[in-house]
Amino acid sequence: MGLSGSPPETVLSPEPADALAALDAALAVEPEDRRAAVANVVARWPRFLDAWARLGELARDDVEAYAYFRVGYHRGLDRLRQSGWRGSGYVRWRHPTNQGFLRALEGLRATAAAIGEHDEEQRCAEFLHQLDPEWSRQPG
Repeated sequence: MGLSGSPPETVLSPEPADALAALDAALAVEPEDRRAAVANVVARWPRFLDAWARLGELARDDVEAYAYFRVGYHRGLDRLRQSGWRGSGYVRWRHPTNQGFLRALEGLRATAAAIGEHDEEQRCAEFLHQLDPEWSRQPG
């Protein structure tokens, strides 16, 4: 528990400015080239959580999306642990640096549902609400 009696809150550190700029540029290319452009960002910055989540959103099918979201989720758990998270406490959407991880977890939830992994879908939904009790929407 934090000093206020509430669970501790983890806020991930920001991505490098050049990685953020590269992702913004990749997301701005023509739709038919966007997936490849985002894949290039992931290849250059493989720990960039939001790039993995965006690649999942651009996937060609549910299985491919599931794989990208799962990578983003697991890399996110690693980053959370490096930031002091010990398996409990808040990781809120309102902090922009947390949004890539939460977007990947939401994507994993949705694609788990799409491929019939309903137990995983439920676990992801519960985890999202544990991390951010205000969670009530799919990220935009």
